[in-house]
Amino acid sequence: MKFKIPLIEGTLIKRYKRFLADVRLKDGCITTAHCPNSGSMKTCKEPGWRVMLSDSNNPKRKLRYTWEMVHNGRCWIGINTHLANRIAREAIENGTIDELTGYEEIRSEVRYGQNSRIDLLLSGNGAPCYVEIKNVTLVEEDGHYYFPDAVTERGRKHLGELEDMVRQGHRAVMLFIIQRSDGDIFKPADHIDTKYGTALRQAVNHGVEALAYRAEVTPEEIYICEKVEMRLYE
Repeated sequence: MKFKIPLIEGTLIKRYKRFLADVRLKDGCITTAHCPNSGSMKTCKEPGWRVMLSDSNNPKRKLRYTWEMVHNGRCWIGINTHLANRIAREAIENGTIDELTGYEEIRSEVRYGQNSRIDLLLSGNGAPCYVEIKNVTLVEEDGHYYFPDAVTERGRKHLGELEDMVRQGHRAVMLFIIQRSDGDIFKPADHIDTKYGTALRQAVNHGVEALAYRAEVTPEEIYICEKVEMRLYE
């Protein structure tokens, strides 16, 4: 996924009220950007870190800029959770995710379950495949990737709905897109949300497939580059 318009560099002052971030631009001006991430953003929001913003070029928007990524001194971290679906879809279309190749059609945001929408529905290769996508931005001191970075009842609900699809004879996949490169293996964040970790393991035991893939994040583009080992149990 390439950015059509060059991103704008700045320095993070603070992130607050979940969806707001004050940024000092290179010319010294301070702007408030939209933060498209509802999580805690643990390890991704230190004041003084370099950030990249996209410009909407839309005078009607309340906040002109959107915060896209942050650099922690080791790598760029993609914090825009809304991009994960686009990144995953492009990778599936390009055949980068081996487990999800061979499907003839990909549809986004299809209604299913209890008043929900599945991120991607793959069809045309046997049973339909329901793919739920989560964006991963957390690396702890042990060097491992973790999800979630905050308690998520909604995430547990999605896992239950994937289990329902398996019970109905469909294929269901929980796909974690990791938008940073300074970790190694992926684990559920039991120390943050024990119930989510339990729900993920239960879903896998009931036939839901769990995959983790890392994206290369740069100010020019973001693309899936490699599969990451997943450890559901210590």
